[in-house]
Amino acid sequence: MRVLVTGAAGFIGSFTTQRLLDRGDRVVGLDNLNDYYDPTLKQARLDRIMDRPNSDRFTFVKADLENRDAMERLFADHRFDRVVHLAAQAGVRYSLENPHAYINANIVGFTNILEGCRHNEIEHLVFASTSSAFGSDTAMPFSEHRGSDHPITLYAATKRANELMAHSYASLFNIPCTGLRFFTVYGPWGRPDMALFKFAKAMLEGRPIDVFNFGKHRRDFTYVEDIVQGVVRVLDAPAKADPTFDTDTPDPAVSNAPWRIYNIGNGKPVELMHYIEVLEQKLGIKAEKNLLPMQPGDIEATWADSGDLSRDLGYQPDTSVEEGVGAFVDWYRDYYSV
Repeated sequence: MRVLVTGAAGFIGSFTTQRLLDRGDRVVGLDNLNDYYDPTLKQARLDRIMDRPNSDRFTFVKADLENRDAMERLFADHRFDRVVHLAAQAGVRYSLENPHAYINANIVGFTNILEGCRHNEIEHLVFASTSSAFGSDTAMPFSEHRGSDHPITLYAATKRANELMAHSYASLFNIPCTGLRFFTVYGPWGRPDMALFKFAKAMLEGRPIDVFNFGKHRRDFTYVEDIVQGVVRVLDAPAKADPTFDTDTPDPAVSNAPWRIYNIGNGKPVELMHYIEVLEQKLGIKAEKNLLPMQPGDIEATWADSGDLSRDLGYQPDTSVEEGVGAFVDWYRDYYSV
């Protein structure tokens, strides 16, 4: 297939691109290489793709999602079969500081993706949503079959909006669309604004780490390779209308249009303090902790029910926190020569 991967220089996007190239697909990777975090890390991820033997099947395009003309040219020039849309303005806390960045990338940019799919006969759009969409919902484990209409950050609201926008295009134009609610992805080549990266950097530099909610958080940490396994499985199975869909009692995860929402997580929530303990063991350093209250926009716990994805497509995460954190530490020491 010829696949567009947006956010190809990003954390999940770079791993997804490599997985698709390894199995023989042709990939066009889109990214704007912005400075939300270190652009040299993004470039290094791209270099890693270009250094692979199958890089002749990879084309990189630098452009902004919200640039309508650039996006129209991208779709017209490359005639994609399928699209994996992972580019977005990420980060829960940053959405409190710069809300316009989220509207531009996540709403305007996603509209351009949908329009590209509409006018170019795309077979399947797979797009990134987030566990943050559950917002004020505290019923565990989180199920995509329950409502998620109370997001508590703008970031989460834009992702929930993406789910609804995709549903409208699936309904009006019969475009198969599948949204994936990612749960706290971590691993090598990760994002510097994520907890694991921040903790490791501070500990190696001899600085204390900030531990919010006094360490009482629980997160469904999901290793990046497990996430990518799920993304590719979903890409290969275009969404279909559910013949049992009842419009009188609608199920939030399915539709009478070719649209679907899946949770994609590890299914095993881990206490933040244990996560830190594992990092301490792998680094051989005892962390000095600043125990702080919960921050605005945070939720106390996440726990994914990924049963539908496992049942429908054989998704099976199998990387423990010990393995995953160890792989991250090995990469971090090598990449930063620590």
